[in-house]
Amino acid sequence: MENQTHAPATAEEQDFVITRVFDAPREQVFKAWTQEDSLKQWYGPKGYTLGISEFNLQPGGALHYSIQMGSGPKMWGKFVYREINSPEQLVYVNSFADEDGNITRAPFSATWPLEMLNFLTLTEQDGQTTLTLRGRPLNATQEERQTYAQGHTSMHQAFSGTMDQLAAYLAKVN
Repeated sequence: MENQTHAPATAEEQDFVITRVFDAPREQVFKAWTQEDSLKQWYGPKGYTLGISEFNLQPGGALHYSIQMGSGPKMWGKFVYREINSPEQLVYVNSFADEDGNITRAPFSATWPLEMLNFLTLTEQDGQTTLTLRGRPLNATQEERQTYAQGHTSMHQAFSGTMDQLAAYLAKVN
């Protein structure tokens, strides 16, 4: 019997990927991701309120936000935009943050990556837009990459709820 070794999975094979089709033109979906007032109406887990303390949509600019359920504690996050290619793609680094915008560890895991590189891609066909969100750990240890990969199922659940909210928002404004 031969010994078989398998090369470690590439970063792309370990990516978190979620795809969703929306009944809306690509420009409208892009605006939902890139306009502060639009984001406040749908972004985040179901039942949470989005607060925005900084919104600077340009390469190197940041979105510093909080999400909060009712009067519960706020959880802070941050996007740092790398590329903005309207209306087809956003590339950004997402992190948990503190109230001042400093990158912090995830409140639920000491081994969650500090930074995740995300590629949001929009394609349109027959008036419908396909959104593909691809994310991967950035500057992460092997343990952090493993934790991220193990979190894919719960990430799918959370992002599915967020995408449901985006669909409802787009139906309302379309």
